[in-house]
Amino acid sequence: MGKTTLAQHVYNNPIIEAKFAIKAWVCVSDEFDVFKLTRVILEAIHKSTDDSRNLEMVQGRLKQSLTGRKFLLILDDVWNEDRDQWKSLQTPLKYGVKGSKILVTTRSNKVASTLESNNIHQLKQLQEDHSWQVFSKHVVQDDNSKLNSELKEIGMKIVEKCQGLPLALETVGSLLKSKSSVAEWEGVLRNNIWDLPKENSKIIPALLLSYYHLPSHLKRCFAYCALFPKDHEFDKENLILSWMAENFLQCSQQSKSPEEVGEQYFNDLFSRSFFQQSMWYNKTIFVMHDLLNDLAKYVSGEMCYRLGVDRPGSVPMTTRNFSTVKNPVECDEYRSLCVAKRLRTFLSISTTCGMSIQELISNFKCLRLLSLAKCHNIKVVPDTIADLIHLRSLDLSVTNIERLPDSICSLSNLQVLKLNNCFFLKELPSNLHELSNLRCLELKGTYIRKAPVLLGNLKNLQVWMGGFEVKSSSEFSIQQLGQLDLHGGLSIKNLENIVDSCDALAADLKNKTHLMILRLEWDLKVNNEDSIKEREVLENLQPSRHLEQLSISGYCGTQFPGWLSEKFLLNMVSLTLNNCKYCQWLPSLGLLTFLKHLEIDGLDQTVRIDADFYGNSFPAFASLETLRFNDMKEWEEWQCMPGAFPSLEDLFVTDCPKLKGHLPDHLPHLMFLFIDRCEQLVTSTPKAIEIEGVKMETSSINILGLLVSDSSFESLHIYSCPGLNIPINHCYDFLVELDISQCCHSLTNFPLDLFPKLCHLELGKCRNLQMISQVQPHDHLKNLKIKKCSEFESFPNEGLFAPQLETFFIQGLKKLKSMPKCMSVLLPSLNDMCIYDCPALELSDGCFPSNLKDMYLLNCSKLVTSLKEGVWGTNPSLESLCIEKEDLECFPGEGLLPLSLTELRIDDCRNLKKLDYRGLSHLPSLRKLVLENCPILQCLPEEGLPESISQLSIKDCPLLKEWCQKQGGEDWEKIAHIKSIQVDGEYVNIKDEAEIGNYYDTNSHMPTFSSSD
Repeated sequence: MGKTTLAQHVYNNPIIEAKFAIKAWVCVSDEFDVFKLTRVILEAIHKSTDDSRNLEMVQGRLKQSLTGRKFLLILDDVWNEDRDQWKSLQTPLKYGVKGSKILVTTRSNKVASTLESNNIHQLKQLQEDHSWQVFSKHVVQDDNSKLNSELKEIGMKIVEKCQGLPLALETVGSLLKSKSSVAEWEGVLRNNIWDLPKENSKIIPALLLSYYHLPSHLKRCFAYCALFPKDHEFDKENLILSWMAENFLQCSQQSKSPEEVGEQYFNDLFSRSFFQQSMWYNKTIFVMHDLLNDLAKYVSGEMCYRLGVDRPGSVPMTTRNFSTVKNPVECDEYRSLCVAKRLRTFLSISTTCGMSIQELISNFKCLRLLSLAKCHNIKVVPDTIADLIHLRSLDLSVTNIERLPDSICSLSNLQVLKLNNCFFLKELPSNLHELSNLRCLELKGTYIRKAPVLLGNLKNLQVWMGGFEVKSSSEFSIQQLGQLDLHGGLSIKNLENIVDSCDALAADLKNKTHLMILRLEWDLKVNNEDSIKEREVLENLQPSRHLEQLSISGYCGTQFPGWLSEKFLLNMVSLTLNNCKYCQWLPSLGLLTFLKHLEIDGLDQTVRIDADFYGNSFPAFASLETLRFNDMKEWEEWQCMPGAFPSLEDLFVTDCPKLKGHLPDHLPHLMFLFIDRCEQLVTSTPKAIEIEGVKMETSSINILGLLVSDSSFESLHIYSCPGLNIPINHCYDFLVELDISQCCHSLTNFPLDLFPKLCHLELGKCRNLQMISQVQPHDHLKNLKIKKCSEFESFPNEGLFAPQLETFFIQGLKKLKSMPKCMSVLLPSLNDMCIYDCPALELSDGCFPSNLKDMYLLNCSKLVTSLKEGVWGTNPSLESLCIEKEDLECFPGEGLLPLSLTELRIDDCRNLKKLDYRGLSHLPSLRKLVLENCPILQCLPEEGLPESISQLSIKDCPLLKEWCQKQGGEDWEKIAHIKSIQVDGEYVNIKDEAEIGNYYDTNSHMPTFSSSD
């Protein structure tokens, strides 16, 4: 196990997760710029872009984020040995609480000594036997294969040269897998690369040797990956298309397409351990090990330059491939880039491009690949795009373009055109079929109204079409889909506009064998009375047997098509039937052997689910993991079949008011049960339920009684079940999450001790609930919400003892007069508190814990009146405070707010007439002030606003708006020094563009409420 892998195990360990409020992973690598690195750390914490312009600003923000919180920071692959730079980097890191940790991985002993750490863990090389196991695992073809004695002897010597490094053993082992002769193994052993000097070199000889033995076509493909920054996750298909644009794919066999050749190249590099596989949201992605990234950069030389990663300076004239990794707010390399006239690849991996498309076209006529994906500043594609006559790949995904110029159709070499998630793009140029070499057209997440005529004539074209909108006129007919080789996913909207059901047949979905996801949608707002035509349309939209996910929404036929009831769709894993309001019977979906997710929603005419639903398969629904029934107004009976749903983990039944009878009898893997607004189901379920082999009973008032201590349940949400009670003869130590709303009318006291493992507890509209009781400390509770329990009066007598509690939300507790006692001691982890509509609540000295960061107070008149310096406890760290719907005329009073406050928001205070300068002037950290919906607030304090404020937002304050006009406003001089001023949504003063982004970033955590919350 290497350094990074070991650090990843630490970082992802659940025990570690529970110990730290903040975690961040940063790959440091070559360049150690304190300003840039601090900003990257801040971005890793908040998972959003930071636009700080100087070191002081970014360190201030990082300090603000870490103060009073325990954090874990991983700095991976560090090379810097400058002690002064380390001290500068550590300045804001010192503000975390005791127990915060910084873990550094490095290949340099000098770095370790520079850090002066008392805890240096020197990873030892793998022992000889372990090294041989790693090596031989990658050499032999299968477990039954063995090396002969001669090869094993040579192999042992090669293993010795790898010096116990796992990655070296893997890559050299993978190299030798394709070599079977003694001479070839001897050649690897005797190669001069092993003798390269190691001083100051980051290139491991074993890796360079593996590269040296690659065939030339794979060397080019690997070196091209030097464009990627370290830890960059990439998609196999996208990389293959990039290689194709660079003409790296040698298609000597006419039977193989370029894409197939590229797949072979990729698999060869993967099998030789040059790429590593990872997962991201159930999607397979790939990364390169840091050492291999170094190798790629080393062998590519000046051919590749990464803006924001490689050493700053002039871009070499010989650069052919250029990537921009970070937003170019302070980079000068763009200016020198223009000397690289032979540039072939321009790849943006950031969200802003420092050059316009016109500048790129003017300067780089030799471009083969131009990728500006996610560059939100791209809005127009000029006609001069046609000047890029060598262009083979163009990616404008997630940009704000509204149209493509017709001139794009003259790019005769273009092979790849990506327009994914271009939300403003509705049509494509009509002559797109003139792109004779086009092989890939991607429109995922982009809804177009019509496909260009004759596009299907391009025989090699593969289309990923996100959405298609059917219209009644012939030029928007669904027939246009018939000529296209569709891949990936497709959503077809407005199917009610199909005039003739034969048009649906012409779409030829049955033969779209590469279409994996299909959504068929009718508009319910349009009155469709011809149910026979609707049935024929859906019958003719039969997909291919390769389809994996299907959604049917708004269908107005009375029966589902026959193909949905057969074993035809054997590969289906996800099915949604939504608002098919006239269908009385469900098809035999139990026959779909591989179905994992089934959602049935809004079938208004379905009364019974009987044996036909299961089909003649046993067990029915063999693979189903998630089942949802929702908004089934007339559903009365659910006939359960023995052995059905053997793999079910999550069951949701909501808004089925007439459903009676029993839940399925035996659900051995059920983990999550959600029942909401199914009054008759809950009051008529005497049937025993067996879960994980344990029998449990439930009755009309005791659904919690079916849970016992060894249940597999972890999360339980129950709404609108007024007869529910909590039997006190059980300990529910298996529940992690409990949400009870509009239930438990007999419950007056919630016994917290009966739920010792709860992390999340929400109690809502329990109309007789008066208190929470507790005897023992609760060591797991992190989130507590109590909402609209009108009789609630008190917390435990000695205080609420929950040392892990982070979020505390109370709303609509009309009779509550005081907060829990001793919160500073008993709630040491509390960060966020929201108190909403608690009119009788008052505060006492030392009420709030000192580590509280964010507070929201809405319609709590006595509480706000009782605010004073003492309530914040000792050494308060409150950063954000929102006051809303309070009856105030002047705010804040002198000494009222804590010195730590950085953000103050005053909203919907209808009687507020003025701001008290004395209450604001002593807040040295106040950076942001938001004033909203204060109609009689006329002017700012005579003394102005504190110099510390850098952001001011005024909204729906008509009198104040007049006084703060930039031209002629009487209060303008009081606020002219503020960097960012926003009035009614428009910026009237911007001295630092970074403040725009930060306005939204710092505002994002503020909660909003509706009257129904």
